[in-house]
Amino acid sequence: MVNQTLLPDRGVIYDNEGNVLSRSVPAQEIYADPRTLTQLIDKHKYTKMSKDDIAKTVGNIIGQDPKTILDKLNKDELWINIAYQVDIEKANQVHNLNIPGFGFVNESKRIYPLNSWAASVLGFVNQTGHGIGGVEAYYDKFLYGTLGQSSNEETSSRQVIPDAPSEVKAPHAGDNLTLTLNSAIQSLIEQQLIALEASTQAKSVTILAMDPQTGRVLGMGTNPSFDPNNFGNTSPNNWINRSIGMNYEPGSTFKIVTGSGALEEKLISPDELFPDPGFIKIGGHTIMNWDYGMRPAGPTSFREGMEQSSNVVLSQVGLRLGLVKFYRYLMNFGFGAKTGIDIAGEESGLIIPQGKVKDGDLATMSFGQSNLVTPIQLMMALCTVANGGTLYKPYVVDKITAPDGTIVQQNQPTKVRSVISAQTSAEMVNVMESVVTDGTGRLAEIPGINVAGKSGTAQEIDPTTHTYSASDFVASFEAFAPAENPKVAVLVIANGPKGGEHEGGPLCSPTAKIIIQGALDALNVPSPSNIQNSVTISPSVAPVRPIIQPVVTPERQPQPSETVVPNLIGMNMRQAGEFLSQSELHFNFSGSGLVSQQSLVGGKVVARGTLVDVTFASLSPPP
Repeated sequence: MVNQTLLPDRGVIYDNEGNVLSRSVPAQEIYADPRTLTQLIDKHKYTKMSKDDIAKTVGNIIGQDPKTILDKLNKDELWINIAYQVDIEKANQVHNLNIPGFGFVNESKRIYPLNSWAASVLGFVNQTGHGIGGVEAYYDKFLYGTLGQSSNEETSSRQVIPDAPSEVKAPHAGDNLTLTLNSAIQSLIEQQLIALEASTQAKSVTILAMDPQTGRVLGMGTNPSFDPNNFGNTSPNNWINRSIGMNYEPGSTFKIVTGSGALEEKLISPDELFPDPGFIKIGGHTIMNWDYGMRPAGPTSFREGMEQSSNVVLSQVGLRLGLVKFYRYLMNFGFGAKTGIDIAGEESGLIIPQGKVKDGDLATMSFGQSNLVTPIQLMMALCTVANGGTLYKPYVVDKITAPDGTIVQQNQPTKVRSVISAQTSAEMVNVMESVVTDGTGRLAEIPGINVAGKSGTAQEIDPTTHTYSASDFVASFEAFAPAENPKVAVLVIANGPKGGEHEGGPLCSPTAKIIIQGALDALNVPSPSNIQNSVTISPSVAPVRPIIQPVVTPERQPQPSETVVPNLIGMNMRQAGEFLSQSELHFNFSGSGLVSQQSLVGGKVVARGTLVDVTFASLSPPP
């Protein structure tokens, strides 16, 4: 009696509209017994092929280097892997060669139809069928399912004996995940990541979008990224979800925390004046404004200090708040601890122990230096200010469903704690609106929509001198809208931008504006009828949308190993990915908008797994 493990079907991952982001398809591992193969070839038994013939033939079928296969077949071993996760049809072609000593094991292959779309959120699945990173790892126990087992009588040549007693314990498929990711917002983030990376030449770029009232992640992405279909071809550094796994000094975006604490304690008022000569000396530190010598020095209100991102003003605010209260708000806003987001790989930041902090440290902490935070921590602090003062736990999975559709788990907004009062929240939101209308966030201003925001520029630590670098920066911008009833909060980060500009306002606020406009549109938030949304795919006249006709008459009847190319013209990126995935075709996407061209015409019959190049473009106005 021989026992064989039966693998369950891993659960499917969907976006909020039911588009497939990750699914598994049957595959096989091919292995060999080189020692037995050598003996049988030497005795001219069961095959007339030489090892060289076998290596070339198998390599051509599965797309591997024949020399690599030949080296494996020449080993004096009883078992060696030839290839993992081979498509069933290719594995069948190898099986039909009847090569002695070759064997096959059923397994599955994880497919990501949209390639790198939301890759850092999804993670990937390794060769053992378990998740690595992202929600694939965090929810692995739900997605994996339950193993089955079969017991069969076999001959000495490993052939199942017909009609012999057998036992089968069927595997149980894994549960499915539906994410909170809004497909339109995530697609916009993916496009803007590429644009921001190109315009800033930054080492990495990161963008988050969230519902500030609940903690639901609406979109999340980072570049450089990876294609989870081919994760082994990318540096492991690119697997990191920087939204949750990057520790960095936030710079002036952190000033909303210091300001909120001081306002809550009624130690300051928005229009209170502070001396601001452009620099200040505290505890042996000389703190200077980023624009020292560029604007008149003199008394500056807290509001104006936020508008112009004055380090001098915020240092004084932090000192007035005091070490004990500053740390209380630091912790209450969620810094120094993981947020608990349901994605594997979260970091907790790094906070200087309170007992080691001196006045000079407190001053620099007040404007976002010294302590390390993660983007998701800063986003949750931003949302706390935006929503009236409540810190929520972020989440990216909306629900877990069984294969039959039964809801296994429905995630809900989770309140962590109240941090500031509604009055303090309203005061800080009003100040942040001024940052956008009159300060460093002007490029995020949207006519007809009240946007609240804050820019940030942080110096990175020089690894050689261990002091702040004069050339390496982290630029960022945080914002939410509509300010009076926020529906979306956005954080944009460019780590290590190159070129003359490195300030967060000019570099990152235009991207935040684009995402806020697109998100409000996707969320059906009304805007004044006389205001034109700048995030459009065509001029103000109504665009002409091509009629989608994916099903076409094939040029001929496809063979079992073939498929029919669908007509993709007029589809959006998710629709095109779905139809190509269903047709078992690989694809390469370029551009944005709707499909305007495809390298293989709809109706053409091709081998399964063929690559189709698809070009997207903006809609054209009607004639």
